[in-house]
Amino acid sequence: MKETNHKDMSDEELIDQTFQELLNDYLATKHRKRVEIITKAFNFANQAHKGIKRRSGEPYIMHPLAVAKIVCNEIGLGSTSICSALLHDVVEDTDYTVEDIENLFGPKIAQIVDGLTKISGGIFGDKASAQAENFKKLLLTMSSDIRVILIKIADRLHNMRTLGSLLPAKQLKIAGETLYIYAPLANRLGLHKIKTELENLSFKYEHPEEYEQIEKKLQATAAERDEVFQQFTAPIRVQLDKMGLKYRLLARIKSIYSIWNKMQTKHVPFDEIYDLLAVRIIFEPRNADEELNDCFDIYVSISKLYKPHPDRLRDWVSHPKANGYQALHVTLMGPNGQWIEVQIRSNRMNDVAEQGFAAHWKYKEGGGGEDEGELEKWLRTIKEILDDPQPDAIDFLDTIKLNLFASEIFVFTPKGEIKTMPQHATALDFAFSLHTDIGSHCIGAKVNHKLVPLSHKLQSGDQVEILTSKSQRVQPQWLVFATTAKARAKISAILKKEQKSAQKKGETTLNEFLLKEDIRPESVNYDRLLSLHNIRTKEELLAEVGKGAITLGDEDKNAIKGKQNSNWKKFLTFSFGNTKSAKTDEPQETAAKEKINPKKVLKITEDAIQKNYIIATCCSPIPGDDVLGYMDEDEKVIIHKRQCPVAVKLKTSYGNRIIATKWDTHKSSLSFLVNLYIRGIDSVGIMNDVTQVISRQLNVNIRKLNVETNDGIFEGKIQLYVHDVDDVKRVITKLLKIPNVKTVNRVEE
Repeated sequence: MKETNHKDMSDEELIDQTFQELLNDYLATKHRKRVEIITKAFNFANQAHKGIKRRSGEPYIMHPLAVAKIVCNEIGLGSTSICSALLHDVVEDTDYTVEDIENLFGPKIAQIVDGLTKISGGIFGDKASAQAENFKKLLLTMSSDIRVILIKIADRLHNMRTLGSLLPAKQLKIAGETLYIYAPLANRLGLHKIKTELENLSFKYEHPEEYEQIEKKLQATAAERDEVFQQFTAPIRVQLDKMGLKYRLLARIKSIYSIWNKMQTKHVPFDEIYDLLAVRIIFEPRNADEELNDCFDIYVSISKLYKPHPDRLRDWVSHPKANGYQALHVTLMGPNGQWIEVQIRSNRMNDVAEQGFAAHWKYKEGGGGEDEGELEKWLRTIKEILDDPQPDAIDFLDTIKLNLFASEIFVFTPKGEIKTMPQHATALDFAFSLHTDIGSHCIGAKVNHKLVPLSHKLQSGDQVEILTSKSQRVQPQWLVFATTAKARAKISAILKKEQKSAQKKGETTLNEFLLKEDIRPESVNYDRLLSLHNIRTKEELLAEVGKGAITLGDEDKNAIKGKQNSNWKKFLTFSFGNTKSAKTDEPQETAAKEKINPKKVLKITEDAIQKNYIIATCCSPIPGDDVLGYMDEDEKVIIHKRQCPVAVKLKTSYGNRIIATKWDTHKSSLSFLVNLYIRGIDSVGIMNDVTQVISRQLNVNIRKLNVETNDGIFEGKIQLYVHDVDDVKRVITKLLKIPNVKTVNRVEE
């Protein structure tokens, strides 16, 4: 993609040149050449945003232009979408209305611009509201026109590319939302390239040092990888030439974010990631009907050259993924004894893989009608969830995220119909996917004619028969078994309904009891009952009474009338992080509170940790970790690791309370607990060597040591007191020098 040279150019020249580039890009596509309407949209938007600058100092119109270029080049959409991208901020940021857009550009563009305006949180203004709420709006809009979400993803991609000009706290909030919402959404829509870039950019802002380290390591090993690629593909080229195919061979390098993710989840160093390189064969089919056969012919011919891995053939050709992705993946043993994945795709499949659903339009005559079979299914599921939304925005987000999977399994009904389910789906999920009635009366299932419980995880190729009973009712623990959004939403709705009727019944019972005992129905009396039964809310109490779990009697009467010590407990709940109440008897509350400026980077000093800040127990960050602060309702700052799951939710839903933070403790006297995972070959005295290194050589205190040996391999966890991340690195380096110690990693508890 050509980049504009900004130097020595007036704003007008820069804008005109960028628009000309957009037109040239559009004219190079297969879409109908509707230059006039695009020019009209550009002139209108340029006039509307005149004189307004972005934070980076460039004219505001450069943002809509950049989004339109992404929409055209990277997503492959036509004039309607390009116009909508150019106009997407006009209604939000100027006095023009959707009606004005409709009068000038027609109902279709107006509808898309309206959709984009509805879901805009004003992320770059002060109107940044909870993203979860915006996401709900976004999905509602999506169901009317998929282009809304595609343009929104393009908008987010440009925002991520220009994130450097924003305040640090804003950067963390936007990067967090991007990883949590937009990257999975792009993935689900098949926009693989964009999903990868969004993940990489988010990672770059959240963990700049680790990003740089991996980037340097990738550069250092590039020549070696190139040599492997040339050696591996030389015989493949010969084979493909013999078949008379037009093709190109590409090396695909694992993205920086994927590498880091694998290092975290598998606890392995960079050097032990062996699938950095994959090979892509992109071919022109001999004729349209032979496309699938050609894929398998290529597979057969290359598997004569290299031995294929028996368990790693992925046939997405016969069964495309729900996001439309089609390819044949095979893993071959390369000449250097290394497994290399080969992805076989036709040009059409490659376009679908890069541009997702938008590529389907490219293969329609004149970029016209849209075929969205799988997408329609997905949107239907989302509509079902939206019909019965969770009251809590975060629950809702989690429920939706369950549906943003890319890995699917294929299962069969007893009659042989094929059903696509997400990976890890259970028999209960399958029951709800058939019908809510079947799900709610489900007592078990037969998988491949064998009886299994509802929690049984299904595998691809299973044949599943659901067993039901009229007397069966939905159980609360089903929420643990269910993994799909639809099943969880339905179970929650049924449980809520039952809870409501139990509350109603409980209210009648409780009122009758109070009337009989001549006790006034006052809140202080309810509080005494809550305290007696150790229940937090009046609703819970009523439900328990309604279900018959609590029988009201003399004990309740005495507790209300104060005839016994009712052991009053205050239930203080904090949103996230540390549950230690700030409301203790310590005199620190009277000390003057430090006023925190959310626009500045907060320095975490030793003194501040003890007085003002709380270290989150969910991820236990230590000095040197990439962290952020979250200001709770009491203006206490809770410090989380940036990749901690709780922090991810906070960035997404409470972005305005996020504070950019940085350690300033140097070598403090404070000690922090960390967990190390250690693995190696068992030998006499190995544990003695480990403890000697930690305690004697490095003078680090061990708090806990758990070790197990199994068939000559030992593995265990060591809990240590350290001052900062440098201490951890020193311990790990020293331990790895002990003979027979093979792996040492820092892990969460």
